Amino acid sequence: MKNTTIEIIQKAEKKVSEQFRLTDEIKEFNQEKVLDAFIKNQIGMQHFYTVSGYGHDDIGREALDNVFADVFHAEKAMARPHFVSGTHTLSCCLFGCLRHGDKLLSVAGSPYDTMEEVIGKRGNYKQSLMGHGVLYDEVPLLNGIDIDFEKLAEMVDETTTMVLIQRSRGYSLRKSLTVETIKKIVETVKSKNPNCICFVDNCYGEFTEKLEPTDVGADLIAGSLIKNAGGGIVEAGGYVAGKDELVELVAASLTAPGICREGGAMFNQSRLMFQGLFMAPSIVAEAVKGAILASQVFEDIGFKSTPKPHDLRTDLIQTVEFGKKEPLLEFCKTIQECSPVESYLTPVPDVVPGYDDNLIMAGGTFVEGSTIELSADGPVRPPYAAYMQGGLNYAHVKITLTRTVDKLVK
Repeated sequence: MKNTTIEIIQKAEKKVSEQFRLTDEIKEFNQEKVLDAFIKNQIGMQHFYTVSGYGHDDIGREALDNVFADVFHAEKAMARPHFVSGTHTLSCCLFGCLRHGDKLLSVAGSPYDTMEEVIGKRGNYKQSLMGHGVLYDEVPLLNGIDIDFEKLAEMVDETTTMVLIQRSRGYSLRKSLTVETIKKIVETVKSKNPNCICFVDNCYGEFTEKLEPTDVGADLIAGSLIKNAGGGIVEAGGYVAGKDELVELVAASLTAPGICREGGAMFNQSRLMFQGLFMAPSIVAEAVKGAILASQVFEDIGFKSTPKPHDLRTDLIQTVEFGKKEPLLEFCKTIQECSPVESYLTPVPDVVPGYDDNLIMAGGTFVEGSTIELSADGPVRPPYAAYMQGGLNYAHVKITLTRTVDKLVK
């Protein structure tokens, strides 16, 4: 059986060799972009030192913000360990920019599960955007998969304050949004209301393409630093980039009006955040290659998996549909067994804050919850899909796939 599995993997690698070449081309482009941002801002050892208390006069924090702004071709940016998750970062963006009577429109159907409580679709309504008087609507997906541009053009008007553009698919089977698609969304929105804020949830998408949403007209983007932009070594945090006045509003939401970006001790995390960003293009490329290989392998052994091997990649996530609960659990169990940390544990479905369904989550990661590291998870509900993502190096993903396929083939 082992020889059969190795043959499956080797044949799959040959089939996707051109996709690997294209991924390396994107990696080198983005690595040069990041390097140039470091050189432009003359990053030195002095930027790695830490300050305490209020965090006043932290030149490292200011330089880090400038590097992020240059990497994403934005007016301003802020990267902070004080964001506790991607959801918290997005929440600060929404609460910072929206006020009572403003209207938020999600352009790709219902957003990611944890965002539903932030918005007010479920959970403690009083704590939510809607509980604070923000109006909300969403554009239904076309056939449950694609952006409905015709409906989007109908629903955006002068009362629409912000559109939420979620780049990754989340726990759904819709297509993740390429930067080209995001560009078309922005153009459609701006043609109807030039003042509408185009806000992109950029989680899982950074450095998977040569362009970022801020290159094609997005006003504000945000993401987690325990995903792509942290390069697998940042311990916590998030980043925001975009127009100066919008980033300032988000900063006031995170800290306080008047403090904004000027305060906040970095807890000796600056060096890691600089280094993680520098490593990110190469680490992301390794994870993308792993996802491409997984897509080809699952297709070859008869499972429904998306994106397809030759599809344009715009995030890290590879979805595998199992159709039944048992193989989903077995798949996640194998991912856990192949993890460098806590391989001896067995993942079981359980309640996770922010989600309506029980989740099965596998991932023995060096940073808890890090999804730039190899992991797999999914809600225990039809179609019983696993969402596999990450991988600090391609070899780890390949080894894990070999052992996973060995079980699935049996």
